[in-house]
Amino acid sequence: MSNHKRNALSLALAVALSPVLAFAQSTTSTTAGGQTGSGATNLDAVQVTGIRRGIENAIAVKQDATSVVEVISAEDIGKLPDVSIAESLARLPGLAAQRVAGRAQVISVRGLSPDFATTLLNGREVVSTGDNRSVEFDQYPSELVNGVTVYKTPDAALVGQGLSGTIDMQTARPLSFPDRVIAVSGRYQKSSLGDAANVDEFGNRISASYIDQFLDKTLGIAIGYAHSDNPIHENQVGLYEPWTTEHTDNGNRPGLAPGVTFSDGIKALRRTGNSKRDAFMATVQFRPNNSWTSTLDAFHTDAEQIDTANQFEVNLSNFNGGYTPGLLITNPQVGADGTFQGGTATGVYPLVRGMYNKREDKIDAFGWNNEFTFGNGVKLVADVNYSKATRDELNLENNLQLTPMPQLDSVGVVVRPNGFSQINPGLDYSNPDALFLTNTIYGSGYGKVPQVEDRLKGGKIALTLPAPEALSSLFADIDVGVNYADRRKQKTQAEGNILLGAQGDANVASDLQYRPVNLGFAGIGYIPAWNVPAAVERYMEFNPVTDLDYLIPKSWTVQEKITTAWLRANINTDIGVVGVRGNIGVQMQHVDQSSQSNYFDRSRPVGQEVLPIDDGKTYKDWLPSLNLAFMFPHQQTLRFAAAKQVARPRVDQMRAGLEFGVDTATGRPGGSGGNPLLDPWRATAFDLSYEKYFAERAYVAAAVFYKDLKSYVYTQSVDDYDFSDLLASYVPPPGMVAPVLPTGTFSSPQNGKGGTLRGLELTASLPLDMFTDALRGFGVQASATFNDSDIEILDPESASSVGSDPIALPGLSDRVYNLTAYFERNGFEARVSQRRRSDFIGEIGNFNGNRTLRYVVGENVTDAQISYTFSDSSAMAGLTLLLQGTNLTNEPYRTYAGTTDRPLEYVEWGRTYMLGVNYRF
Repeated sequence: MSNHKRNALSLALAVALSPVLAFAQSTTSTTAGGQTGSGATNLDAVQVTGIRRGIENAIAVKQDATSVVEVISAEDIGKLPDVSIAESLARLPGLAAQRVAGRAQVISVRGLSPDFATTLLNGREVVSTGDNRSVEFDQYPSELVNGVTVYKTPDAALVGQGLSGTIDMQTARPLSFPDRVIAVSGRYQKSSLGDAANVDEFGNRISASYIDQFLDKTLGIAIGYAHSDNPIHENQVGLYEPWTTEHTDNGNRPGLAPGVTFSDGIKALRRTGNSKRDAFMATVQFRPNNSWTSTLDAFHTDAEQIDTANQFEVNLSNFNGGYTPGLLITNPQVGADGTFQGGTATGVYPLVRGMYNKREDKIDAFGWNNEFTFGNGVKLVADVNYSKATRDELNLENNLQLTPMPQLDSVGVVVRPNGFSQINPGLDYSNPDALFLTNTIYGSGYGKVPQVEDRLKGGKIALTLPAPEALSSLFADIDVGVNYADRRKQKTQAEGNILLGAQGDANVASDLQYRPVNLGFAGIGYIPAWNVPAAVERYMEFNPVTDLDYLIPKSWTVQEKITTAWLRANINTDIGVVGVRGNIGVQMQHVDQSSQSNYFDRSRPVGQEVLPIDDGKTYKDWLPSLNLAFMFPHQQTLRFAAAKQVARPRVDQMRAGLEFGVDTATGRPGGSGGNPLLDPWRATAFDLSYEKYFAERAYVAAAVFYKDLKSYVYTQSVDDYDFSDLLASYVPPPGMVAPVLPTGTFSSPQNGKGGTLRGLELTASLPLDMFTDALRGFGVQASATFNDSDIEILDPESASSVGSDPIALPGLSDRVYNLTAYFERNGFEARVSQRRRSDFIGEIGNFNGNRTLRYVVGENVTDAQISYTFSDSSAMAGLTLLLQGTNLTNEPYRTYAGTTDRPLEYVEWGRTYMLGVNYRF
């Protein structure tokens, strides 16, 4: 970060905080002088509800924490303020969300990609349904989560900690509630994009929670259920990657001059479908006395998403099935930087495609915790846990073209970086009787059946002992413990062509047709929509396999056995009038990682080409950590933290699967694949935070952080890779005269050069009646985060979208802002929230099922909610009515290749409106 940036940020901090601190100082001095005497007591005596209750509960947890944390607390059971956990998390300082299918789904913490954060459920690491570790938060209903704590700094006893942060979701603890609670809620939802194909615009969410205590409040039970059934509606225009001058330079794009940067295709689609989820949680807590508490947790979620993209697609690369005349671009429009902006493409053969996806995810998590408290401050905690996730997916495509072949077209194209690019075909594609399932320029179809299973089991024993007498003035107690985790993640991916049946070319029958979808937003008009899996079943043959040479490496297993031990001394002392709390300790991680897969050796006899591969390593890390909180007068806290941190590599990067071969002309071997020998990301981190509290009603804070990443994992080519193990079974083909060399080039994830990451976080949570009673009920929560990094990485697998030069850290936005303004008074509540982030490099899944990176345009997403809760004296006591709107400005999702005038995707998900009711008995 440059000095100029530092000075600007320092000035902004000073300006932002000075009037607030001056006001706070005068208020506190009055109380200390005895003029009001009981100001703090009066504040605590006020019963707060709704928005303020959630805010004040979160402030209390943050203030009492010994680490740098951010906290979300439910206003009431089943009443987190956002539709999903991810949206709530994205409003916290230093956190940002990436939208997937219109929903906030994955979270970046402090400018690092989701790979660097770990997610816990009730303090235990949980599995994921993706190929990696990062959790998809929309699988955890907000109605079943009672709070979230984000640890930005680690301590020695925090198991499963991430490098950027650790996100701990907590469900309700029934013995923490004074009385029985029964709560139900319902939402009716509408998408602004309206109905299309076979999907209407309406959805629903319902939930119910029951919490009670028995046996003189020694036994507590909490049960929750949440159901959602929401429509999927999406408008999108996409352009092929890469944008390049390669083909215009070679004269292979007739009508375009050399040096024009051009994309070889464009598509427009309307995606429709439904996303359903059923989730359950249950907790049984038993506390027969003050010496023993036993807690049994269970969580289950079952999600299904089915969607179809009905799309019109044009290949602009002179690939039209070999028909004449071929491609010619007329009236080309080219920007000042040489980027193609539009023209008319003749000699093209468009397709109408149906892209179907069905995904079923299941997660089960169980934990049993026993806490024993003995005399003299001795405490023992024993915990066991088990979680399992499965993902079953089905991807199918149908390709239709006008027949009899060829039906070449002239298509006008206008490229719009800040809106939907336009496609204007000359022929009519709205008549389903003129379109046939046939062997198109892209074949008749292709399908995939990915499957993932992730299983994690573990156990922990922790002991708290009083500090020795000689150290009791500095340390309150000492924690020691050990945790063991055994994780196994497995993926298979069967694939295959979808071939025409014996009947040959076929129309999709009327009984399989849906209502046509309107692509007018892209200039096309209506195209047919149909039941893709039913069409495959009736007209086609699909027999996916896993044993083809290019599919063999896509099936793999990764195993990790991690033993974590720690020693932590908890600090509680005074330095004059300054109280000091915190901890100092060390954590040891011993990791045994391995992966099993297969590779295909073409030199082997038929039937013997598939050979196993099994590799791995063990290593140990020692991770010291220090957290200090200095509690100055007037409720001021200064925090300092220092630690060594690690983050495990991506699971899919650790796969053993690879492709391998030998150049018969030179004898030099080569290959690509995963790397089971990866070391983790390692970093040294420092944090400094200043926080000023106003009782538990409000606070302002400023924090700086610095991380020195010792290495970064990215794909590299190793020129002198030793292939001896793979060559042991290699049989040179007949006629090969060159000797087989032992070393060659292997491309795989490697531990490469790291760098530094630093940032500044400014936060304020203020009820405005602190300043004047005229603003009673009004309040704001605001944060601004500024990140900077000198780390640059290479990602050859994403070169078609982000280029082959070094790129910035994935997930890093230089600026992230959050603002919530609210009003709450006499049962009426209103809030408007906005989250904004600057451009970043995001992660998506491509058609091959692999992770790829793209530049994502920064977003500005605005949500709002109004509600009314009837008073306790009303005949409708316990009832809340609400109206909620999300993405009110219809903020698009945009990706681009290098510069914004070279768009890749422009996606619109529309606004969502919800009418709801909550009732608490």
